[in-house]
Amino acid sequence: MSIESLENRMILRIRGGDALAERQLYDAHVDRIYRLAYRMTRDGALAEDLTQDTFIRAFDRLEDFRGDGPFGAWLHRIATSVICSGLRKRKRRQDRESIREDLTEFGHAAPGANPDLKRHLDQAMERLEENHRLVFVMHDMEGFTHQEIAEAMDSPVGTAKARLSRARAQLRELLTGKLGPDMGMRLE
Repeated sequence: MSIESLENRMILRIRGGDALAERQLYDAHVDRIYRLAYRMTRDGALAEDLTQDTFIRAFDRLEDFRGDGPFGAWLHRIATSVICSGLRKRKRRQDRESIREDLTEFGHAAPGANPDLKRHLDQAMERLEENHRLVFVMHDMEGFTHQEIAEAMDSPVGTAKARLSRARAQLRELLTGKLGPDMGMRLE
């Protein structure tokens, strides 16, 4: 029996009120959803919250799942929406806090130490558009296929590939500016 048919049977049981089946379906997917949320947010607590929000939304909308594709792809579309919404909320909050900090630190010299590569990469990734960052994280860091990414984002495969290409090019450009032309060559 395929994973899809097992999951479809679990979904039928969940719709009938079976809490054990709900827990089994949750356990089967929670690690992958958490990894995606963590890679996108780089914040463990926020990733946990977004993971829980994803499953709450999915189980609330389980009647909408038609079963004509993998449950995992449907769940990733929900996770993508929840994560992007969470990132927008966090960005608005950080922007407000940043303005306050800028006002208090105005006139202070920036630290002279050169941050490490990971910090530069994190900063560069934050500058990517959300859709480009999501595709980059899902493909290059999480190992999703272009098809899985397209399904999760409800877009054509070509769009996912184009976003990945743009994300890589922008990261290369941003990191070359920070680390010198030799680093840009290594990122190709």
